[in-house]
Amino acid sequence: MQTILVIAIIILALLVVVSLIRGIVAFLRSTKIDLETGEAENVTEMQLMQNKMMFNRIKYQAIAIVAVALLLAISQ
Repeated sequence: MQTILVIAIIILALLVVVSLIRGIVAFLRSTKIDLETGEAENVTEMQLMQNKMMFNRIKYQAIAIVAVALLLAISQ
């Protein structure tokens, strides 16, 4: 059981990092588009992507915290 939880924590940590990187890339794209063209249509799409990635990151972090709590509870 502990091995499964450790593997789950590692996978969730990777998902957090991927979501964070995708959110940062969306932010950089929206900033670049806004600075170069001044058009707000693509910026809105990138902002929606940023929000989605932020929500995913928070969701994966919460699940990872629960997994760590379960691991601590089982190990004691």
